[in-house]
Amino acid sequence: MNKILPTLSPGVAIAAATASEQTTAKTLSDHLQMPLVDSTCRDFPHLLTVTRDRLELRDTTIEGPGPVFVDFASDNLFYRRQHGGGRREPLIRAVGTKSGLPQEVIDATAGLGRDAFLMAAQGIHVRLFERNPIIAALLSDGLKRAAKDSRLKPIIAHMELLPCDSLNILREESHTRPAEVIYLDPMYPHRTKTAKVKKEMLYLRAIVGDDHDAHLLLAMALAGACQRVVVKRPAQAPPIDSRPPDFSRKTGNHRFDVYLVR
Repeated sequence: MNKILPTLSPGVAIAAATASEQTTAKTLSDHLQMPLVDSTCRDFPHLLTVTRDRLELRDTTIEGPGPVFVDFASDNLFYRRQHGGGRREPLIRAVGTKSGLPQEVIDATAGLGRDAFLMAAQGIHVRLFERNPIIAALLSDGLKRAAKDSRLKPIIAHMELLPCDSLNILREESHTRPAEVIYLDPMYPHRTKTAKVKKEMLYLRAIVGDDHDAHLLLAMALAGACQRVVVKRPAQAPPIDSRPPDFSRKTGNHRFDVYLVR
């Protein structure tokens, strides 16, 4: 197992859904240095729960949403790949050029891995950096399960997870291993409340919080990329650090700001 950074989320504990998963849960608890509790425990807002089929994050409140887990075989991802996906995806158009797609992209804020999966589906080797150990554990579990699916195995082969702090790795590799493209999707501090917020976003905000060092990450990415840096932003959000991109690809509620490295 790769070494995962110590967790900064005291509101999360490890649990086993049933007694048969207890050993696996104990191993995960030791690895992440997090408390192991019973699945009925309500002393923590969230439980990273080992079930028979997957690892999932559960909300322990009575009115909490259902569990969050990584599922690369989801209907949503399948639909995006079959209808409107591929090279027509704004994300793919943002990381690529008229002459073709990059061989490798660093996804420096991997999260639950969906954008990395879409890039990998186009044959791009994606190195996924995720500094939050809880999110990294969910992503690792999703990748392992997907690798057992014959339909997904060729795509997952292009995805390499590194549970680490992107700032440290980008700083180390800026001169020794410059990336063609670096992709960023930092957590944006929303100032307005909306009635419809995706369940995954609720969990991510509770566990990860906002990326207040996004400006540092952008600066390090610009120093470490040899072609371009692509930043995913809410459609109405200002550019990171008020730094205007060279151009943007817009889609629905988001846009992809593209910074060309010269």
